Amino acid sequence: MKFKLNIIGLLAMGLLTTPVVFTSCSEDAMDSVNENVNKPQDVQAKFILTDVITRTAFSNVGGDFNTYLSSYVEHEVGTHNQLWNAEHRLGEPQTSSTFNNPWGSVYTSLRDARLVIEKCSEGGLQSGNYATLGMGQVMAAYNLALLTDLFGDAPFSEGFKPLEIRNPKLDKQEELYKQVNAYLDAAIVNLPKGDTHGSGSAGGQDLLFNGNASKWLKFAHGLKARYAMRLLKVTADKTAALNAIIAHIDKSFANASEEAKFTQYNSSNLNPLFDFQWSRDGLAASKSIADKMIERKDPRLNRDFITAGWKQVDKLSPESAAYKLLAPNGENDQVQYVYLTSAFVFSQTAPTQLLSYHELQFLKAEAMQRLGQGATTIEPVLKNAVTAAIKNSEISVNAAFTAPTVLANGTLVETTAKLSDADIDSYFENNVKPLLVANPLKEIANQKYLGFFGASGESTEMYNDIRRWKANGEELIELKNPGKFPLRLPYGSDDTTTNPYVQAAFGNGQYVYTENVWWAGGTR
Repeated sequence: MKFKLNIIGLLAMGLLTTPVVFTSCSEDAMDSVNENVNKPQDVQAKFILTDVITRTAFSNVGGDFNTYLSSYVEHEVGTHNQLWNAEHRLGEPQTSSTFNNPWGSVYTSLRDARLVIEKCSEGGLQSGNYATLGMGQVMAAYNLALLTDLFGDAPFSEGFKPLEIRNPKLDKQEELYKQVNAYLDAAIVNLPKGDTHGSGSAGGQDLLFNGNASKWLKFAHGLKARYAMRLLKVTADKTAALNAIIAHIDKSFANASEEAKFTQYNSSNLNPLFDFQWSRDGLAASKSIADKMIERKDPRLNRDFITAGWKQVDKLSPESAAYKLLAPNGENDQVQYVYLTSAFVFSQTAPTQLLSYHELQFLKAEAMQRLGQGATTIEPVLKNAVTAAIKNSEISVNAAFTAPTVLANGTLVETTAKLSDADIDSYFENNVKPLLVANPLKEIANQKYLGFFGASGESTEMYNDIRRWKANGEELIELKNPGKFPLRLPYGSDDTTTNPYVQAAFGNGQYVYTENVWWAGGTR
């Protein structure tokens, strides 16, 4: 008899690694006749951690979530096929198949992070590897937050018991965030203890920090700050929360060299934004973000856009011919190889940011403003954020002009000079600083918006921020798409077709336009 399991059940079945034991009078040697020596029944936690990090960076942070959300927040414009549908709100934002792949990928990451935790916890096969345990806890927190930020209520507490619970219930977002913070709090305790089990530390299997537990500790503190700001609307003591955000940031990354970024891309391992555009050509340059850059005389304006003929655009202005080739958000034609594109869709080897230094500095500037501190006090923090963001952008732009696959197929022509420290200083002093003085919160938000434009996978975080600000009645980022703004993502079809709880929550999918998630003032 055929039957279907929901995706959470299917993924959790991978946890069943213990072989069934039968009594036999055969000789002991016969027990290993059918054993596949190339498929071990147990894997050390550090090797699982490698997969968790890779999947989280490529599939969860940099993949379909970020690609679609770059259109929703108007960093990019969907110009072909599914992305054009999403841009024009024609089915994709509310269809359960749209995000089915990343829905499953996040659960795979959660399953594997839980395996790392199980193996390294007391009583586990690698008990005593506290630092690796902490790494698993950070990655579990990261993926659980990603899941609930985008989908709201979701299966978790019952989600990894397929033989006991075929249809796991949805946990409330409030409860899921308690678990996120519990993971991070435990990681902050465990990471300094080191690894004492004979299997050794994560070392090179850790593709973020090469086994450096102190940097993981900074990562954990940074995530505590990110999520505390996320929950600000539903937090009773906002002053205490804002002070805690600043305190956690001060314990986190001291500069951009310490940030949590995935740098493993090359000629065969492709940055996910590049991978999508090279195979689909579904994105075009956003008129909305270009106008914001023109308004601020942002020096990135002449670095970030490319013609259909693979030539960098300089001196982009409303009077220029190239300006007419920016895609009008939500009102563009479904065409390929006509509009400008961002330079970032060529950035084959650009890193994916799980948590950047510039994000933390933007968070700190916002927390300081909300605590009533003035522009003069905030200014050096915002300048750190803007400087780091522009330099991160330059890494991606430069990656576009050195992309191996691009160079093998032609020449991407660079027409402008790389941005220097002097360029950044001048921009901040003459253009950012006056706007900070005039309206601090708005300029912090807009600089963060511009800073998250790129190949680093940060459009997802901007989507979270825009929803957070909107929930406070703060229309800080002007969006030009005339269509309805999606307030959340629809559950994946693997569960809307098999799990009655998820199916009931999904309905016809239209709730994505009407129901905020809990931390934005909704109920689920």
